[in-house]
Amino acid sequence: MSTAEETAGGEAQPWGEVTPDAARRLLLAAVEAFAERGYHATTTRDIAGRAGMSPAALYIHYKTKEELLHRISRIGHEKALDILRTAAREEGTATARLAEAVSSFVRWHARGRTTARVVQYELDSLGPDARAEIVGLRRQVDAEVRGIIEDGVRSGEFDVPDVPGTTLAVLSLCIDVARWFNVNGPRTPEEVGALYADLVLRMVGAKGAGSAQR
Repeated sequence: MSTAEETAGGEAQPWGEVTPDAARRLLLAAVEAFAERGYHATTTRDIAGRAGMSPAALYIHYKTKEELLHRISRIGHEKALDILRTAAREEGTATARLAEAVSSFVRWHARGRTTARVVQYELDSLGPDARAEIVGLRRQVDAEVRGIIEDGVRSGEFDVPDVPGTTLAVLSLCIDVARWFNVNGPRTPEEVGALYADLVLRMVGAKGAGSAQR
């Protein structure tokens, strides 16, 4: 499945916020190239060729290769944050909110696994200023999940001696789906999301774990 057939967050029109069309085509080409070859091994010529453009055309829309990666990373992290924030702000128990947060976050990584690999694993390829911005978004992602777990501890739903460490473990578990998920594999994104939600509820010692997704 190509990046064009994936979504950056479940939209029917992936990367629809990127305009004009030429800029979006270049961004899609960059995602595919970075995921396949890695950021440092990819050249601007590679990206332009995949988009069916000349290398000179790329510089009309993006000053540097890093600017492309920065935009991909920023949009991806903003979408990931929105997914978790939406789940965290829902009404209901901490158990239900954590299950929804994990399930939706996992689905995002499975459905857009090519994009997610670039978003999650090319952070160190960014320069200091761009990296600092993305690190700030990651801290907000962490805070959303940590907040749900803290709510569950306060309400007595969860038994978690180390909230920061458990938050890191939960996020790492979800993010790693982008590494191994196979569209031709035995499980759908929805099934993996439900499985991981149950695993995380067991991890935090939720009462009645295994029933929240039923």
